[in-house]
Amino acid sequence: MIQTSDCCFMKVSAMASSKQALAVCALSLSLLTVEGLDNGLARTPPMGWLSWVRFRCNIDCLSYPKDCISERLYMDMADRLVADGYRDAGYVYVNIDDCWSALERDSEGRLQADPLRFPSGIKFLADYMHKRGLKLGIYGDMGYKTCGGYPGNKFYMEGDAMTFAEWGIDSFKMDGCFSDVNEFPISYPIMGQWLNRTGRPILYSCSWPTYLFGHHPGANYTRIAEVCNIWRNYRDVEDSWAIVQEIMTYFGNQSVKFSSVAHPGAFNDPDQLIIGNFGLSHDQERVQMAVWAILAGPLLMSNDLRSIRKESRDLLLNRNLIAINQDPLGIPGVQVTTGDLQIWRRPISPTGSFAVAFLNFYINQGGAKKMQTTLQKIGLVNPGGYNVTEGFTGVFMGLYKPMSYLSVMVNPSGVFLIVARPVPF
Repeated sequence: MIQTSDCCFMKVSAMASSKQALAVCALSLSLLTVEGLDNGLARTPPMGWLSWVRFRCNIDCLSYPKDCISERLYMDMADRLVADGYRDAGYVYVNIDDCWSALERDSEGRLQADPLRFPSGIKFLADYMHKRGLKLGIYGDMGYKTCGGYPGNKFYMEGDAMTFAEWGIDSFKMDGCFSDVNEFPISYPIMGQWLNRTGRPILYSCSWPTYLFGHHPGANYTRIAEVCNIWRNYRDVEDSWAIVQEIMTYFGNQSVKFSSVAHPGAFNDPDQLIIGNFGLSHDQERVQMAVWAILAGPLLMSNDLRSIRKESRDLLLNRNLIAINQDPLGIPGVQVTTGDLQIWRRPISPTGSFAVAFLNFYINQGGAKKMQTTLQKIGLVNPGGYNVTEGFTGVFMGLYKPMSYLSVMVNPSGVFLIVARPVPF
């Protein structure tokens, strides 16, 4: 069931010259207007749960019936989202990742769920979520195979979008394995268009920039923000403090100023929250939660909600941090100072307010470090000063003028977070 709109990609694969192939695609697309996304979704960064980091591509349901990629896993997580307060805090997406489908399409070319692991079908699973006030996300790939070797969406984009809409899918993640990055400026917008044309609101998550990193001239973030609701900028997160820190470093460096293109409806994605797993200390969990809030990154947990530690659960449900992340202005924060003692700042509402994170990356010195600065040095210059509260607890710290010194103690691989709201002058 190859769609006529995807025929240009058949030409791409058959042509020796990528320039010639892209020209053919562009000509084909002149008959098919590719609109910007504009689907009304992700007015704030999406929140929910995603299976990948914690459960990967575990398809051995005989040995691991509770932990394999199956309808049972996603139903279990949905139940915990509801029962433990996550849904009411805003975590509403339950996102299937790779390895959910059968290894072959059906006789009509349609995607189908693995019949042993998803015996009730994906529509049943979507209905299960909707009855509980949740949303279901699903995974695909721009190439002819997914990263796990399952059927990709290449040549089938229109039909797959229709299938997802018929199933009641609310979010679609498009990966980029087994694909040609030169096709991305055409292929990602086409998939977004077909999702739009189903008439069902489907949040569109793109891996577009991830596959351009390090071996390509770079991503056109302005165009990506027109096409995708969220997009992965860098490498996959892992259950590792070193990898979380590496991702933060990449976002802090901003060699490409991608933060400037984000806005309500379109957000950079630093990847999943690994809070509640095994690789982070509690201080490091606090850092990830605080920095993801500053970055206006999606809050997509990848953990086991059935056995999560209370301190990790309480952190994920912290209303003050969620409020920073979900700020309606939708302006991502940036790194203000570099080095082992860092300051990050994000504008939040009401206008003139800021969330500021103080980070200590001296991990081998055994004790907290004193960090001191004037507000003016970090860009807080309101003449009337600021009412400052501690970011995690909301406890009032005092009134600080722009030239006042603010001193905080920050644990190794830890964070001190403040919220500063302007005082009328």
